[in-house]
Amino acid sequence: MSAPPRLTEAVRQDIRRSVLCWLATVDAAGQPNVSPKEVFCAQGEEAILIADIASPGSVSNIRGNPQVCVSFIDVFRQKGWKVAGAATIIGRDEAGFEAIGRELIAMAGPSFPVRHVIRLTPQRISRILAPSYAIFPDRTEEERMAEIYRLYGVRPIGGED
Repeated sequence: MSAPPRLTEAVRQDIRRSVLCWLATVDAAGQPNVSPKEVFCAQGEEAILIADIASPGSVSNIRGNPQVCVSFIDVFRQKGWKVAGAATIIGRDEAGFEAIGRELIAMAGPSFPVRHVIRLTPQRISRILAPSYAIFPDRTEEERMAEIYRLYGVRPIGGED
């Protein structure tokens, strides 16, 4: 059996650049649910941590079926990642919550209490690319971003890294 996939620096960098991720779960009746999450981070190369601030459905679904998928995309670069794997729920009253959730708690701040940490251990990691990567393979990232800024009617306010 092969080793589980790792969150490479490229994946971790895109996690840092993403504003939202979308967590897909399945309920006991087999109905899928996709829920946006805005407080999430990489835990080294081993896992993605997602804050449960107001996600009782996601938490309930994961307790019944831990297989989940999360995706995140840098909307200006038009690329990101899909990570599928097994999730665990770590509640506020469980040992290790404060240590594991430290970064999420800091990101959420005092106005948004973190009720649980959702810890996703990757089993599959795959790249997400907008169709323009296949249609216009010779475009540079800068050209792609300039086009997206034009289409969205926005301008960058700081240096893009």
